[in-house]
Amino acid sequence: MKTVLINCSPKKRFCASQYFLFLQKLFTGGKKVSEKLRNQADHARILDQLKDAQTVVFCLPLYVDGVPSHVLRFMEEMETFCRQNDIHLNVYCIANNGFIEGRQNEPLMQIIENFCSRAGLIWGGGVGIGGGVMLNVTRIVFEIQIGLLVLNTVLSVIQTGVLFPKDLWIDFGENALTLLFFNLGALFYFALMGAAIRKGSYLGKKYTRILIPSFIFILFADIFFIIISLFEGGIFRGWLAKKEPAN
Repeated sequence: MKTVLINCSPKKRFCASQYFLFLQKLFTGGKKVSEKLRNQADHARILDQLKDAQTVVFCLPLYVDGVPSHVLRFMEEMETFCRQNDIHLNVYCIANNGFIEGRQNEPLMQIIENFCSRAGLIWGGGVGIGGGVMLNVTRIVFEIQIGLLVLNTVLSVIQTGVLFPKDLWIDFGENALTLLFFNLGALFYFALMGAAIRKGSYLGKKYTRILIPSFIFILFADIFFIIISLFEGGIFRGWLAKKEPAN
């Protein structure tokens, strides 16, 4: 069984869709092919992968309560391609947004479902995740903490000869458990989706969110977006890269 997992985020790196697809792959059996969809140059390569696939998983962010425009263009071409080649894939979706509630992804899910009906594909359902941006940021921070743990462990060995400094590893363990707790809802539904993909069955539309109280989420989200606004959206988006003016 071959599953094509498509990262539909327009961002080049460090995007939430990439992170969620990584987690989904942990629960998906059989042959797994990861693809990146950012522009029209990616269409032919991805469509070629669909010829012998049984399942495709779209992972994408919610843009203006819908599907990003570059994904819509691909879906139009994919519809024609599947009809011409008599392809009837099982289609699943992972949608994420910056709002706290996963159900904000419902309009996007409906678009993918309607696309499947029109293209003669089999809609398998999907997972809508609220607070996807914050989950991704916590993941990035955790990766930085891993780097700091390695660095501090090396320094500890050099300075004291101790390979496992107790305080450092306790702090790291607490941070790891915190990240795991934040992701529990998503991980649960990714496991269900993995089982559905293996069986080729219908998952339905499932919604979850980052597992923190809403009032805490709103506070940190406000602080986060104030910070990125000071960098004109560069930090965590273009990573301080200068933005080219639109023509």
